[in-house]
Amino acid sequence: MDNITDFINNQVKPLQVNNSVDEATTIFSDLNYTHFPVLENEVFIGSISEEEVYIYPNSDLINDHKLNLHRFFVRENMNWFDVFEEFSKNHTNLLPILNEKNQYIGFYELDDVLHFLNETTFIKENGGIVVIEKESTEYTFSQICQIVESNEAKVLGAFISNVTANTTQITLKISQHNFNEIIQTFRRYNYTILSEHQEDSYLAGLKERSDYLDKYLNI
Repeated sequence: MDNITDFINNQVKPLQVNNSVDEATTIFSDLNYTHFPVLENEVFIGSISEEEVYIYPNSDLINDHKLNLHRFFVRENMNWFDVFEEFSKNHTNLLPILNEKNQYIGFYELDDVLHFLNETTFIKENGGIVVIEKESTEYTFSQICQIVESNEAKVLGAFISNVTANTTQITLKISQHNFNEIIQTFRRYNYTILSEHQEDSYLAGLKERSDYLDKYLNI
């Protein structure tokens, strides 16, 4: 799999504060971006928004509106998950990248990061998804992995998908081995299973028919 830094785009040059709003409009007309980086004396000062640029007079300079620029960016050494989170938080499809010296070095496009995400084990490998929940003070990832591996399966990926005042919800991707046994083991360790599974439906059906038979025999 590629390294996320392989997707740094520095072919398209950033705008400068002395560029006109009309020049920014042309960028957005030619390229499908929600934002675009702006430099002042080679220093990144923010990104201009596609939504806002059409409000400004074309004859204005970007400098006339630099207080309205959006200041979000990512670091060159950020991992892919943090980069993906920044896309989501800022409702953008372009993220400027700064190095440790705060120098602008390019940008990430959302489509490229999604392509990178699709190549991760969590997405690419075959497996099943299970969502579990437990008191926040009572779970550990080491215990979760032990439960999965004790049933001769592998954890392909895991992340915390929700947190409340008392509980933590964890989404797991597991190799498809002994899936029902894994679910039942989680229950024995007092994890709540939030996701629906075919095996559970089958067992629920058997229990329903068994209860009906017991009721019939006791008439």
